[in-house]
Amino acid sequence: MRLRTTVLSTVAALTAVVALAGCGGAEPAAPAGGAPADASAPLRVGVSPVPHGDILRYVADELAPVRGLRIEVVEFTDYVQPNTALVDGSLDANYFQTVPYLEEFTATSGAELAWIAPVHVEPLGLYSRSVTDLTALPDGATVGIANDATNEARGLRLLATTGLITLTPGSETTATPRDIAANPKNLRFSELEAAQLPRSLEDTDASVVNGNYAIDAGLQPAQDALVLESAQGNPNANGLVTRTELRGDPRIATLAELLQSPQVEDYIQQTFAGAVIPA
Repeated sequence: MRLRTTVLSTVAALTAVVALAGCGGAEPAAPAGGAPADASAPLRVGVSPVPHGDILRYVADELAPVRGLRIEVVEFTDYVQPNTALVDGSLDANYFQTVPYLEEFTATSGAELAWIAPVHVEPLGLYSRSVTDLTALPDGATVGIANDATNEARGLRLLATTGLITLTPGSETTATPRDIAANPKNLRFSELEAAQLPRSLEDTDASVVNGNYAIDAGLQPAQDALVLESAQGNPNANGLVTRTELRGDPRIATLAELLQSPQVEDYIQQTFAGAVIPA
């Protein structure tokens, strides 16, 4: 795992690094009821590097100081540790996941986390190094898909919209390769951790890649994807999440307000050129 911490004060940076390295040496969590132990303390927020880290650093540098909010941006390159670090108190919030992913995590882990606000949508895309058109995928092609339940089902739904596969009716929200009812091209599926999917393009005929990892790998979803998930009515907005006892923390409320502000909407539209869409 690669972790890079961007901080707004030197003392806070040393505190955050020690806390994360010590796995549990973080400051005490807020008391029950939602009031923070120190309302002026920096808010530690876990993110995926792109676009979440970029967006949150914009907020931390340009918007938060005016509101008296200090933010520590802690980057993770997988989809597991931002939640486990939030649960163990190493983070105060995270911003990287969708509601379906959060629901799957809380159902399997028993953790109590709270969805606060949607921020943006990253359309899922099918990418290839070897073909430039869906019809050119060969018979028996290997397709990479995420191995976590939420993103795997989402990827298979994307493939189903193209006609490459047909899913068993009723399986769409929880689909795995076992739920494929028709597979005319006899596609084979390589299930990988989501962060590995851009690198898998060297070994697969095509791979379904999450938007943040596609951007981080230098792909341009609007131009490079063989097929791109529609943003219209997309339920997979990425948003701000915290522990249930911090729902009433005024720092969390301020951050949610800033992430949904017109300034952030403009920043997303100007920076990501359609690869990321304000929620």
